[in-house]
Amino acid sequence: MDYVHLGRSGVQVSRLCLGTMNFGPQTSERDAFAIMDRALEVGINFFDTANVYGGRRGEGVTERIIGRWLAQGGGRRERIVLATKVYGRMGDGPNDGRLSAYHVRRACDESLSRLGTDRIDLYQMHHVDRDTPWDEIWQAMEQLVAAGKVLYVGSSNFAGWHVAKAMATAARRGFFGLVSEQSLYNLAARTIELEVIPACRADGVGLLPWSPLAGGLLAGALAAASAGRRASETLRRRVAERRAQLEQWEALCRELGEAPADVALAWLLHNPAVTAPIIGPRTREQLDQSLHALALRLAPETLAQLDAIWPGPGGAAPEAYAW
Repeated sequence: MDYVHLGRSGVQVSRLCLGTMNFGPQTSERDAFAIMDRALEVGINFFDTANVYGGRRGEGVTERIIGRWLAQGGGRRERIVLATKVYGRMGDGPNDGRLSAYHVRRACDESLSRLGTDRIDLYQMHHVDRDTPWDEIWQAMEQLVAAGKVLYVGSSNFAGWHVAKAMATAARRGFFGLVSEQSLYNLAARTIELEVIPACRADGVGLLPWSPLAGGLLAGALAAASAGRRASETLRRRVAERRAQLEQWEALCRELGEAPADVALAWLLHNPAVTAPIIGPRTREQLDQSLHALALRLAPETLAQLDAIWPGPGGAAPEAYAW
């Protein structure tokens, strides 16, 4: 396993991040434990979750599963960089969501309790909160860092200017600011190349792509599936809409002799802005299948073919659309 710095921070994380959103709704606790044990075995030390994961609002089902896994001991907690998130609604009250200092403090304590740990290594804002001033948000995060409850702060689903604004405000306050941004990014969704990626690179913010396989679209979606996201009606509609691209895509993967999912992950790993794609295996077998992408090297001509099949926005703004 290769390791890289998380953004401009000193901490090092594995090139693949274990996403846990399936733990609870799709993956049993027993199978989740097996996946996490296997991840440690192969060197994945970066685990990502969120307080809202698990399918039952306010219960933090997925965090609780991870907490029970950590409670088994064996050095599990010391061997991982643990990331969770705050923003989503955890109850019916007016302050049971978003990024007010009131909610951030409470949500952090509740996540720590569910995870059974004394610290969150990476605390991520799950979405931008346009109604809370940045000074308030950073003050809340500064207090959590000072108390030792949070080590690093990240964002998720931010626009480029949100990243820039957050970093400028943090700098004015003498705070370290963001170390990572978690964004939707894959061959079929490349909008962040316009402004999010340039903003991240300018400020030393690591990029953590979520949905690297486009919800199964890039994982061999033309083949029939009987379970999981590839069997969903939503994916079938997307396949119908993008069939011409998918036929070219899967034909190229056959020429390469590689599984589509591996090529999609390898493409992300070729981008110097990317710290670690977030994989979300439902089974241990899916986790093992993802590992091959780490060794897959795509030739320049292959990267050019992928750009032709899945064109991006044309590069960074404003050159992508203006002279």
